Amino acid sequence: MIETLAPKSPDPLLKIIRMFREDPRTDKIDLGVGVYKDATGATPIMHAVKDAEALLLATQKTKTYVGQQGDVTFLELVGQLVFGDIAHEMTAIQAVGGTGALRLGCDLLRESGARRVVLPQPCWPNHPSIVRAARLEPVDAPFFNIAEQRIDMEELISALTGAEPGDAIILQACCHNPLGADFSLSQWIELADALNARGLIPFLDLAYQGFGDGIDEDVAGLRALVARAPEAVIAVSEAKSFGIYRERVGALFVKAAPRARQAVMSNLAAIARANYSMPPDHGAAIVREVLADEALRQSWRDELDQIRTHIKRTRRLLAEARVNSLPMHLIAAQKGMFSTLPLNEAQVNTLREQHGVYMTDAARITVAGLREADVPRFVEALKAVA
Repeated sequence: MIETLAPKSPDPLLKIIRMFREDPRTDKIDLGVGVYKDATGATPIMHAVKDAEALLLATQKTKTYVGQQGDVTFLELVGQLVFGDIAHEMTAIQAVGGTGALRLGCDLLRESGARRVVLPQPCWPNHPSIVRAARLEPVDAPFFNIAEQRIDMEELISALTGAEPGDAIILQACCHNPLGADFSLSQWIELADALNARGLIPFLDLAYQGFGDGIDEDVAGLRALVARAPEAVIAVSEAKSFGIYRERVGALFVKAAPRARQAVMSNLAAIARANYSMPPDHGAAIVREVLADEALRQSWRDELDQIRTHIKRTRRLLAEARVNSLPMHLIAAQKGMFSTLPLNEAQVNTLREQHGVYMTDAARITVAGLREADVPRFVEALKAVA
C-alpha cells in the first residue's frame, strides 16, 4: 500500500536552500531564507530571550503538560500585545507555530460551515496548501501590482463581490510576505466595511509584529478591522518578533459573540487534541517571561527597535540604487523582511547561475537577510539582468 505512493514535488523554498548550500562560491548571497540576519550574516539570539531561558532553567519545577489550551498567561500577555483594549473579546488557544495556528483556524472555519477562503494574490505560498489541507477551497483575488509595486484596492474590493456569506479571507496584518506592502489605516477600515457588507470572516495572519513601524503601529490596522468585525480569526506567530524560529511559538485567537465562546473553545480543543494533543512549552514560556518582566520586556523592545532600524536602513540603501527600469525607490516605503521584485524566471535563474544571488522563483527577496556589505554586489547583479 505505502509503496504505491507517488512522490510529491519539493517545496520551492527548500529547493532554493539546497541549491544555495551546494553552491561553492564564497561570495554567494542568500536572499531566499526568511530569517533576519545581522551585519555579520548571523541570526542572533536576543539578550532578553537568553535571560528568560536562564530564569526558566533556575526556577522551572516540572516538565508536565501545560494543558490543552496551552500556557494561559502566555495567551493573555500576547493577547494584550496584539489587541490592546479589545483583548478581552478573544477566545485563545496556543498553537504549534503560526502555521499551526493557521491550520487550527482553517479547521475551525470548516467545522463552522465555511467552504471557501479568499487569498489576495500574491500571498504567502503556504497559505493555499494549508487551506486545501483543511478541505477548504482557496479562491484567488487580485491584490498587488508587482510591476508598479502598489496595492490595487479597487480590484481587491471588486473581487469580493464573488464571495458568499460565511466565506473567509486571509489578510496579513503587517509586513506582508512576500511583498512588504501593507494596507494603510484607511484601507483597513474600507476592507472592514466591505467584509461586513458581504458577511465575510476576516482571518488575520500576524507574523512580524514590530518589524514594520513599531509594536503598536504594526497592529493598528488589525485592531481597527477586528473591532468592526462581528467575528474574526487571528493567527499569531512570535517566531520573528522574538527571534525564536525553531521554538514554534504560535497562538490562535477568535472573536465571536459571548454566547458562542464556549463552543469555540471546545471545538478548538477537539481539533488540537486530534492533531498534536498538547502544545510545546519552552518557546511560549520564554515569551511569557519576557512580557511579564518589565526589564526583560524593555530589553526585548530595545533590541527589536534595533532590528527594525537595521531593516529600514537596508531598504533605504536599496531604494537609493538606480537599476535600469526597476522601481527600486519604492522599496523604502515597504515594510518588514520581504519585497518582491518585478523579475521573470529567466532573470531569477541568471542571478543564481551567473551571480550567485539566490531568491525565490517568484523573485521574493529577504531584505532582512541582506548584509550591508553585499548591497553593492547585489545591485550590480540586478543591473546585469534587468
